[in-house]
Amino acid sequence: MLDLGNRVSIYQPEQDGLIFPVLPDFDTVEDERRHRKERLVAACRAFALHGFDYGFAGHLTVRDPERPELYWTNPMCVHFDKVKVSNLILVDHAGRVIEGTHAVNRAGFVLHANVHEEHPDIIAMCHAHTTYGTAWCATGRPIDPITQDACAFFEDHVVIGEQGGAVAVGNHAGSDVAKAFKGVKAALHQNHGLLTASRHSIESAAFWFIALERCCQQQLAIAASGIEPIRIPADRARYSREHVGSEYIGWLHFQTIWNQLVVDQPDMFD
Repeated sequence: MLDLGNRVSIYQPEQDGLIFPVLPDFDTVEDERRHRKERLVAACRAFALHGFDYGFAGHLTVRDPERPELYWTNPMCVHFDKVKVSNLILVDHAGRVIEGTHAVNRAGFVLHANVHEEHPDIIAMCHAHTTYGTAWCATGRPIDPITQDACAFFEDHVVIGEQGGAVAVGNHAGSDVAKAFKGVKAALHQNHGLLTASRHSIESAAFWFIALERCCQQQLAIAASGIEPIRIPADRARYSREHVGSEYIGWLHFQTIWNQLVVDQPDMFD
């Protein structure tokens, strides 16, 4: 591996004084809460821009920094591009809305609450019914290491076959998903769709969801071509994953989305 010195990633500049995103520090828990809520809203808006909406399906969550047994999520039956700080809801692991006026998505509660409760280290989670991800999940196959982008998920995702195709409204469905999320950042729920989780930030969870959807699109395109792809050897795939597949890299990628949303959609802070 490369010698990074005291840097987290090879992408951090060695030269001082250059403009480059910096991980935030917080003076108060209120500041951190506001930060997480704003980024959760930005993630919802990013999902809207990528066309990840499908009726009321799709849910994104992030833990409250002061009360980790509670999590913030998007409100039921509000389009991703209409989610804002003021209409987020705070939910407990039993599915009760603690703050906010909207209802919680039952399927979102079943999946996310179980994962958050099973894995205290997971800060954020994303799920949506996307076109390519749902289609690839119907194959019951993992993402192959056929591109550098796909290597970000090499040995860092799982295929979940249990309860695949059955609407996740029973608590047992969430339990099956939660058990599969040990030590990975993504899951392909067979006949259902994609899920990502982050032990770092909602920004990382959201970006890796966007990236995973693109990988599924690429897999389907290659499969449709009938051409056998060249697989990247395991050692090279791991090397790429270490440099382009970390939680930090997911967070860093999301900064480009955040910077654009701040300019184009200031109403998200309302």
